[in-house]
Amino acid sequence: MEANHSTSPGITLILGGNGKTGSRVAQRLIARGLPVRLASRSTSPAFDWEDPGTWAAALQGVESIYLTYFPDLAVPGAAEHVRQLTQLAVEHGVRRIVLLGGRGEPQVAPAEQAVRDAGVTYTILQCAFFFQNFSEGAMAPPPDSTELMFPGGSVAEPFIDADDIADVAVAALTDDAHAGKTYELTGPRLVTFAEVVAEISAVTGRELRYVPVSSEAYAAILAPYLPPATVAFFIELFAFLLDGHNAHVTDGVQRALGRPARDLRDYVRAAVRAGAWQPAPPAGT
Repeated sequence: MEANHSTSPGITLILGGNGKTGSRVAQRLIARGLPVRLASRSTSPAFDWEDPGTWAAALQGVESIYLTYFPDLAVPGAAEHVRQLTQLAVEHGVRRIVLLGGRGEPQVAPAEQAVRDAGVTYTILQCAFFFQNFSEGAMAPPPDSTELMFPGGSVAEPFIDADDIADVAVAALTDDAHAGKTYELTGPRLVTFAEVVAEISAVTGRELRYVPVSSEAYAAILAPYLPPATVAFFIELFAFLLDGHNAHVTDGVQRALGRPARDLRDYVRAAVRAGAWQPAPPAGT
């Protein structure tokens, strides 16, 4: 869907426009009256990372790109796709790219470097785990469950609110002050997975607890829903990211926006107001 049907210069192409950050970036740009094009396999024009023949149509009239990669920028082949896309984008007159990169992930460094080398204005956002994974993603507990199972152990993570990421992305897309910057974005404090779930339980009054499981057990949970290669990729990635090397807070949000990052408590209360974590309705209703 294209929020503004004009083909004049100034369109921002949002790859992953239905995702946690892309949808929020789109909402903010549209609220400013700026032309936006969401691109995915289901849009018109369509965009498919696995089909470079779809890319040119999505780039027509585009000035800026908010670039996210599905399923993850660390997957094999992602860096080459990003390199090819950025080269094509330059040929089509794109002048600015904001990339959702990876925090503490050497696996994504080649893709980030491809954007830096593209010859256009760029900003790289290297983000911690999103709070929204607990309300909009795979870690959201089912309505009829009292447990959240995940191979996060007791490691602490500086979870970040996707709204903060979107605010930084929009600033980078609309203000040259962020050109050439790499922002490592985290929340304001370290919290464990158990502490996040406990906060959700306390605010909602719903019985919830975090159950740390092994990588092998989590692979078995994912197996009915994802191809084996994808399961193996995510299990390996989670084990790497949650080994403790990312257990530190940064001031990236403060540097980019001049305000602190939102706290866990702010996120939970906002998510509850939006209808997150409602229990399953009684049987027969």
